[in-house]
Amino acid sequence: MNRVEAMEEYNRALRQGQKNYREKIMDGQYPYLPALDDWMEKTAAETQLPLGTLEIPLDQVTGTRTAGRTAAFAANFMPLLPSSSEFATKWVSLCQAHMEEGIHDPIRCYEYLGHFYVQEGNKRVSVLKYFGADSILATVTRIVPPYSDSPQIRIYYEFMDFFPVCGLYTLNFTQEGSYARLQKALGKAPGEKWSDDDKADIVSLLNWTKKAYYAHGGARMHTTAADVLLLLLRLYKIENLKKYSPAELAKAIDAIWDDVLALERPEPVKLSTQPAAPAEEKTGLLNRILPGKRSNAPEHLKVAFVNERTPETSTWTNQHEFGRTQLDMVFEGQVETVAYHGAVPGENADELVEQAIQEGADMVFTTTPKLVGASLRAALRHPEVRILNCSVDMPYASIRTYYTRVYEAKFITGAIAAAVCPGDCIGYVADTPTFGTPANINAFALGARMVNPRVKVDLQWTCLPGEPVRHFAERGITVISGRDAPMPNRPSREFGTFLMKPDGRLMDLASPFWHWGQFYENVVRSVLDGGWSRDKSGTDGRAVNYWWGMNSGVMDVLFSRELPHDVRHLADILRSGIISGSIDPFACHITAQDGRLMNEGINGFTPEQILHMDWLCDAVEGHIPEFDELTEVARPLYRMQGIHRDLLPAEKEAEL
Repeated sequence: MNRVEAMEEYNRALRQGQKNYREKIMDGQYPYLPALDDWMEKTAAETQLPLGTLEIPLDQVTGTRTAGRTAAFAANFMPLLPSSSEFATKWVSLCQAHMEEGIHDPIRCYEYLGHFYVQEGNKRVSVLKYFGADSILATVTRIVPPYSDSPQIRIYYEFMDFFPVCGLYTLNFTQEGSYARLQKALGKAPGEKWSDDDKADIVSLLNWTKKAYYAHGGARMHTTAADVLLLLLRLYKIENLKKYSPAELAKAIDAIWDDVLALERPEPVKLSTQPAAPAEEKTGLLNRILPGKRSNAPEHLKVAFVNERTPETSTWTNQHEFGRTQLDMVFEGQVETVAYHGAVPGENADELVEQAIQEGADMVFTTTPKLVGASLRAALRHPEVRILNCSVDMPYASIRTYYTRVYEAKFITGAIAAAVCPGDCIGYVADTPTFGTPANINAFALGARMVNPRVKVDLQWTCLPGEPVRHFAERGITVISGRDAPMPNRPSREFGTFLMKPDGRLMDLASPFWHWGQFYENVVRSVLDGGWSRDKSGTDGRAVNYWWGMNSGVMDVLFSRELPHDVRHLADILRSGIISGSIDPFACHITAQDGRLMNEGINGFTPEQILHMDWLCDAVEGHIPEFDELTEVARPLYRMQGIHRDLLPAEKEAEL
C-alpha cells in the first residue's frame, strides 16, 4: 500500500469517527474516548497486578488511561484530527506497516472490570479496529476493584479466579456461577487448566455464537454471547457443537431463545411461549363458562419424528431435530419424543412409521414430502394417531401438512441484496419448481426492485445442469441469493444471501431460517390443551395445511453482523411490517415476464394464489423449468410438489 492509498484509508476512518461523534452528541453522550483516570477518581482500587503480554480482544479496548489524547479519537477509536495533522501522518504510517508486515509491537494498557484502557498505542488500536481485527498484543496491568456485594463485582471476582484456568478475556458472563458451570459443561474438574486446543475450540464457538446472537439483536441486549454459549453447552455436547455450521448454530440459538430472553429479566423465569391458536380450534360455550383443561386433553404425549435422512447428512433433518429438542425442553415430563432416521420411500419408510406407532407414538411428524405416502398409509391403519407431513398442498384429510411462508423472508433478503449490490444485477439460486418457489423468487425480486427499480434478478436452478455460482462469476454478479442452508459435509459458504468480494471471500448478508421448534411447540400444545380432536380432518372434512409465516414466529430472517447499519435498519422495518401485517410483499404493481399485469398494487394475493403461483415477474431473467428439463435426482420431488404436477403425463407420474 502506498502513502496515497493509506491516506485514503485515513480519510475513511476520519469520516467514521466524525459520524460516531455526531451520533454521540445527538444522543447526549460523551463523544470521545473515556479515560480510566476519570473513573478512578471516583472509585478506589484494591491493587494492581501485572499480567504480562497477552492477546486481548479489540472490542474490549474501550478507552485510554489518561485524558490527554481523548479528543483525538471518537468513542469508536476512529480519528477526529484533520488529514493535515502530524497525528494523521503517524496513523498513515501505521496503516502502511499493518498492510505490509503487520503491527507486532504490543500496546501498553490497563484492564479494569474486563475493559482495557490504553496507556501507549492508541493509534495502533485505531488502525487495527478500522481494519476489523479481532485482537491485539498488549502488556496488561489489571486494576482490581475492592470487593463488594455488587453483582458486577462478584462476577468479576469469579472471573479473576477463573482466568488462570482459561487465560481468555472473551468469556464475559452476567450470571453468577457461570464460570463453574462452564467448567462442568466442558467435563473438566474444578481448577483444571485448559489446553491450547480447548481455548481454540471455545474461542471459535464463541465467535460463531456471537455472530448468530448479534444477528438476533443481541448487541442491544444485556445478556452476553458467553451467556448464550453456556446455555448451548448445557444442552449440547461441545463435540457436537464444534461440528455445527454457522446456520446450524444459529438455529440452535433460536431453539433456546426464550431462555436467552429470560436472562434479560431481573429474575430468570421458566421458558414461556405464545403459541398461535390452531385455525380449526373453536371454543364452545361450556368451555367459556367453565374454563380449564378439556376432557379430551391427553395427560401425556409420545411424539415421533420420522426423517428421510440423518442429522449428519442433511441440514434439513438437523433443523427438525432442533425442533424436536425444543419439545423436550418445553414439555419436560409431559411429552416424550423419539426420532427415526433413514426412512427411504419404497424401502423402509412405512416400516419406520409403523415402528414409531407400535412403540407408543401418539403423534408422528414425517419431515419431508417424500414421506407423505408412508404417512397416509399409516393414517389409514391407525386413525387414532395424529400424523403430520412436512409439505404443502397435499389434499389428504387423513393427515395434516405443514410448511412456512418463505416468501416473506425472501422479500426482506431481496431488499438487502439490492441495497448492498454495486450494480443492477443480482444472482438467485433456486432448487426445484415446487409449490411456493415462484412466490419466493418473485418476492425476492420485488423486495430488490423496491430498493433499486432497475434491478434484474438472474435466476439459475440447481435442478438443471450447470453450476449457478460459476455462471454468476462469469457474468460479474457479486451479490447472490444461494441455497437457504449449507450442504452437509461441504466447506462451501455459498448459502443464504451473500456478497462475493474481489479477493474471493464471501460476506454473509442474510438468510431465511426456520423455527421448527416453535411450530412443533404450538401444535403439540394445542393437542395437550384438547384443541385437536381425533378426527381425520380439522373442521369440515377438508385437508388441513399449516402454512405459517413470520407473524407466528416459525419463519424469520437471520441477519449478518456485517450488514451495514442503514441496510439493517431497512431490513428491521420490513421485518416489523410483515410481522404486523402492515407490509404485504405482493401489494404492489406487478407485471409478469410476458407483459401481463398481475396486480395493480391495491391489494395483494390470496394465500392460494401465492402458493400456486406459476409465473415470474418482469424483474426476473430466467424461466421456470418443466419436468423434462430436470435432472433425474430432482424429478421425484417434482412429482410430489411440482407446480405443474397435475399436468404430468401418466407415464411420468409416480406412486406415493
